Amino acid sequence: MIRYQLRCGAGHEFEGWFPGSAAFERQAAGGLLSCPHCGVPDVTRALMAPAIHTGMPARQMEETATPTPPGHAPQAMPDTMLALLQKIRETVETHCDDVGDHFAEEALGMHRGEREARGIYGSMTEEEHAELDEAGVEVHAIPWVRRADS
Repeated sequence: MIRYQLRCGAGHEFEGWFPGSAAFERQAAGGLLSCPHCGVPDVTRALMAPAIHTGMPARQMEETATPTPPGHAPQAMPDTMLALLQKIRETVETHCDDVGDHFAEEALGMHRGEREARGIYGSMTEEEHAELDEAGVEVHAIPWVRRADS
C-alpha cells in the first residue's frame, strides 16, 4: 500500500491509501476520487516527505522521533475517516473468513478454482503479494485500525 498526501481543487489536504501509483492514476482519471471535506472531485497528489524504514521498532522510533516544527500541527486521522475504517473492519470481520498468514495460499487457490470463492482476510509477505500480482490475483490492503469498541 502507498499512502499519498492528496489535495483537492479547493485546497483541502488529506491522505489516501492505494495499492500502487497506477491505482491512484486510474481512480483519478476515472473521476473516482473526491475530497472528504468538500466533495470536490478535482484531486491531485500533494508534495510529501518520503517514508524511511530504519528497521527500528515502532516504540523506539516514537521515542526518538523529531518533534513537530513550530507552526506545523501533526496530521491526525480525521474522526470521520477513522469511523469509516472501523466500519469497514467490522464488515470484513463479520462477512469474511480470517485465514491469518495463509492469505496468499487461499487467494491463489480460489483464483485457480481449487478452493471455493469466498471473502477472506489475513496477512501476507511482500514476496507473497508480488507472487499474487504476478499470477493476476487482485487483492486490496485496508488500513487495519483499532476496533470501534476498543
